[in-house]
Amino acid sequence: MSFTVWLTGRPRAGKTALGRLLAAELGARLPQVRHLDGDELRQGPLADLGFLPAERRAANLRVAWAARLLNEHGVACVVGQIAPYAAIRDELRSTLPGYVEVYLECPLELAMNRDAEGLYARALAGELGPFSGLDDPYEEPAAPHIICPTGRQSPAESLAMVLAWLEAAGLVPPGPAAASQDSPYTPEEERLVEQRLKDLGYL
Repeated sequence: MSFTVWLTGRPRAGKTALGRLLAAELGARLPQVRHLDGDELRQGPLADLGFLPAERRAANLRVAWAARLLNEHGVACVVGQIAPYAAIRDELRSTLPGYVEVYLECPLELAMNRDAEGLYARALAGELGPFSGLDDPYEEPAAPHIICPTGRQSPAESLAMVLAWLEAAGLVPPGPAAASQDSPYTPEEERLVEQRLKDLGYL
């Protein structure tokens, strides 16, 4: 059994950018890795689903089913999908034994400013269906494994945080330059991460 890193966050929080970086880095360390990006999946296997709550749940559970199947065959997965409701994320935890939740924390105003494609503008104009964080809620995770404040850090910094956690949990081996790199955590943060890993049963 492998694991799935699920990147959750409001639209334009940076899930695709971080997902690509993480999948590339894990691909250099692990035998098999797959990146399942929500935007791409909406053009393929999720194209028949809309954005009502029941459809969002169905979309997330489809992806979780695929990720679990891949995990059972030794493939690590990186999923970038909003998963906006706490109840959905609770289902993901129970569906995926190797579930690692990463919350990309990005203020709404900054996410809107990053939106080069104009999705937020279209949503505000009523051109789209229910839109997470506007007319449909995005419920911030209460206890994610990792919080990446993407509103104030670069994708590379977020990547370093996720990799440090996965290494500490024993899910991935250290990278070749790990010994020469500074930790992305302060000593106090390292202590908190270690305690969190113990609480979750990884240590």
